Amino acid sequence: MNPRTPHIETKLPAVGTTIFTVMSALATEHNAVNLGQGFPDFNCAPALVQAVTEAMQQGLNQYPPMPGIPALREAVAAKIEALHARKYRATTEITITAGATQGIITAILAVVRPGDEVIVLEPCYDSYVPNIELAGGTAVRVPLTPRTFRPDFDKIAAAITPKTRAILINSPHNPSATIWSRADMLALQDLLEPTEVLLISDEVYEHMVFDGRQHESAARYPGLAARTFIVSSFGKTFHVTGWKIGTVVAPAPLMAEFRKVHQFNVFTVNTPVQHGLARYLADPTPYLELPAFYQRKRDLFRAGLATTKFKLLPSEGSYFQCVDISEVSDLGEADFCQWLTKEIGVAAIPLSAFYGNGFDQRVVRFCFAKKDETLQAALGRLARL
Repeated sequence: MNPRTPHIETKLPAVGTTIFTVMSALATEHNAVNLGQGFPDFNCAPALVQAVTEAMQQGLNQYPPMPGIPALREAVAAKIEALHARKYRATTEITITAGATQGIITAILAVVRPGDEVIVLEPCYDSYVPNIELAGGTAVRVPLTPRTFRPDFDKIAAAITPKTRAILINSPHNPSATIWSRADMLALQDLLEPTEVLLISDEVYEHMVFDGRQHESAARYPGLAARTFIVSSFGKTFHVTGWKIGTVVAPAPLMAEFRKVHQFNVFTVNTPVQHGLARYLADPTPYLELPAFYQRKRDLFRAGLATTKFKLLPSEGSYFQCVDISEVSDLGEADFCQWLTKEIGVAAIPLSAFYGNGFDQRVVRFCFAKKDETLQAALGRLARL
């Protein structure tokens, strides 16, 4: 007898090991400072850990309600109303998710059917297109304007067809660190108004907007809010990416469909963490002070990079900084990132990894969500350039 594993035809033939895994492994191998993958290397607030610990010690360790504990959903509703003047009902319009990535795929699985088209704006986060394909949909890739990464509404309008089920947007934007303006959001609202197209708005970096700008949430625009799943991340906001906890808010009819999928692909989310976050959210100071916290790191990092031959692109939001490598190297983005990791000892991510066709515009992305000493160590090495 020769045991044999049956052959299966992959659902995701184009998917391999992610660039983040590859570059993180390379950084470890060469003892490089890892400014590639987007996660902090510093701890969260001790008060948050204490709140979660107390919840565990109080015996809050069994299944919570499927959409999340009421106290946390109510805290999220209060936060959105205070920031964006839109009232979402905690009972029927807010669900706690196992991170933003689960929120995104659940929204897509809830509304996208075989034959549907979903518009994605490239460069984009790497989960979007595989999520659409797993739902049986077709991703329609529309490029943001190269170098500026502004939305091109003529191109977006041209991509909308009778098959278009949804469009995915992301602001503040990963990887480009740009943000959508009020004019952008109004233009999108006008474009979608006569259609049945849904919107999935990835707003995980909502509290990282710099230089006095405002985060233009889809919640602020009635015509968008009425058709939008808004995805947020406690992990990004409170420096606990490994906790994998986020939220999705949407009008009740959309949320009803979302929860049908949510209850079967994750059911519910870590109980003591929910209770800890509900208590921690009673004080808005941590997220209100987050823009200043990250702007200081951005400015420190940019000041160091200014002594190199990198050309700095704007960093309007998120915790990323993109640079033009044209005056540093003749290599393409991916090869340059490999060289930079091995020879200079700093890991970055090529923007070409965020495009389906590997479009190379000689731009790479650094993450500055790091301790000051980590950033200084990286800058010391990059000064050789």
